[in-house]
Amino acid sequence: MSIRPLPEPVERVARFIRENGAEARIEQFTTPTPTAQDAAGAIGCGLEQIVKSLLFDCGDLYVLALVPGDRRADLGKVAKAASVARARVAKGGEVLHVTGFPPGAVAPFPLKRVERVIGDRLLLTHAQVWIGAGSIHYMAGIAPAELFRLARAVTADISQDIA
Repeated sequence: MSIRPLPEPVERVARFIRENGAEARIEQFTTPTPTAQDAAGAIGCGLEQIVKSLLFDCGDLYVLALVPGDRRADLGKVAKAASVARARVAKGGEVLHVTGFPPGAVAPFPLKRVERVIGDRLLLTHAQVWIGAGSIHYMAGIAPAELFRLARAVTADISQDIA
């Protein structure tokens, strides 16, 4: 039986985890997981345990916001936490260019051109959360403290309830 190599973006995430001495479990799924809803269904966990990695254009810098899957990023709160006047959701082409990952598969590390990562404090209430791992068929389970350490994320209140 031969073992297939991981897709390059997933291997990049796995290598970063290994090189930083972190504990995380990367899993492959047969069904795509591009949305928080899809990911929670494939994994069998609560939506609040899925981490949405959302890219924002904040004028002179790009900010990645880590938000629980059952909430949405609040543009005003993201801008405030990033100490900028405004935040705009990045477009699909920007996402790949700036993060190195396609939309729907953005991992919170390693990132190409992201200047700042901000993680919603609600993510820290779980024993384990699930992050994108570079492909819509791969997710990684990780302790929130490890996620924040690896992503060099600052903690802030950046989300709101989904209405």
